[in-house]
Amino acid sequence: MPVPYIGHARYSDEETLGRLDRRCWSALHSVQPRPRPPYDPFFSDRFGPRDHLVAELAGAVVGYIRLGFPTPLESNAHVRQIQGLVVAEETRGAGVGRALLRAVQDEARRQGARRITLRVLGHNTPARKLYESEGFVVEGVLPEEFFLDGEYADDVLMGRFL
Repeated sequence: MPVPYIGHARYSDEETLGRLDRRCWSALHSVQPRPRPPYDPFFSDRFGPRDHLVAELAGAVVGYIRLGFPTPLESNAHVRQIQGLVVAEETRGAGVGRALLRAVQDEARRQGARRITLRVLGHNTPARKLYESEGFVVEGVLPEEFFLDGEYADDVLMGRFL
């Protein structure tokens, strides 16, 4: 499998990223209900193209990762948080998620961050294994924080130093 090209999103990616996000929606990783029309814009006042790295294979967008601040507090400005990671199902297992994770850590370092964190649902074993393989460790668990599809799910906080 070829190595994905990773770059910052562009405003012109908005429709493609929105479609990818909706196509990949799953209770395995989302605490939001399944999106229904009319769809909200992918980019918002909070997260624009500069907050997203996009993975492309053969010119097609196959994934993205969103990087933000965990809080608006100045005392927390040295930390970045992954606030979304999506990889097209047909390219999972081909290194796209790993490439996005590595690129976002480089981007966080470039921004001056010392740490990077993320939250993942406890039952999302594939994602947790990927994060652990990239040096993330469990730093906390909120037991049964979400009720999804008739089941309670833990919210797992993971992080690592950069």
